[in-house]
Amino acid sequence: MTAVLRVPGLLCAAAALLLTASLAGCSSDGGGDKGDGDGGGVSAAKPDDFGCLTPEEAERASITFTSEDGSETGAYAPRGGSGAGIVLAHQSDGTACQWKDKADELSKAGYRVLAVNSTGPEVAEIIGAAGYLRDKGAEKLLLMGASKGGTAVLAAAPRLNPQPDAVVALSAPEQYSNMNAVAAVPQLTSPVLYMVGELDGDFGAEVKEMNEKSVKSSEHKLVYVRDESAHGVALLYDDTRWATVRGFLAKYGS
Repeated sequence: MTAVLRVPGLLCAAAALLLTASLAGCSSDGGGDKGDGDGGGVSAAKPDDFGCLTPEEAERASITFTSEDGSETGAYAPRGGSGAGIVLAHQSDGTACQWKDKADELSKAGYRVLAVNSTGPEVAEIIGAAGYLRDKGAEKLLLMGASKGGTAVLAAAPRLNPQPDAVVALSAPEQYSNMNAVAAVPQLTSPVLYMVGELDGDFGAEVKEMNEKSVKSSEHKLVYVRDESAHGVALLYDDTRWATVRGFLAKYGS
């Protein structure tokens, strides 16, 4: 009877040792939950909603790509498009959400859309976004930016090889931070559409100058909207102007 009574105690002690070893293997400093590069045990980071996406939209269309400088940058990339790739760059007071409605519309029209959520060097982000779309199979590439985003796409376009099939810049200042669009556009060979409102401060004069300096572009077009103060993306709230931009994109992205 004595021997029998000792057996459960021994089993419990052995189980306790096994449990302790198991827990030690799962501790944070043991690396058990970090995986080894094959995805095993790795929990995906929560998708970024950029302040406007539903959880379902974020899960489906929030992605990250690698900028030219090696940093990870977020973007809104609605699914469905299989044609030309288009990079959308937002204004200084915005996020990728600023382009969401237009991004969805362009995606439904067949474009591969990448609306960059800028947090770092803008030109490096645009170059990285262009590379991402080309790597995904986009045979044609379009860039469109508003305000500082317009400066970014103008500064980035001449650095791409090959240069994009077309560029659209809305209310773009000649310079923003360390970006110098007015110095870049003389080297731009891509077709470019500039749009600006007459009453939008100094932007009108600066956009006019950049249009004049775009001497190597196969087409450089200026839409100068009289008696208009709308800035950047807001210019496209007008259906006629949006149709003009859509027509320009289709001309070079089809």
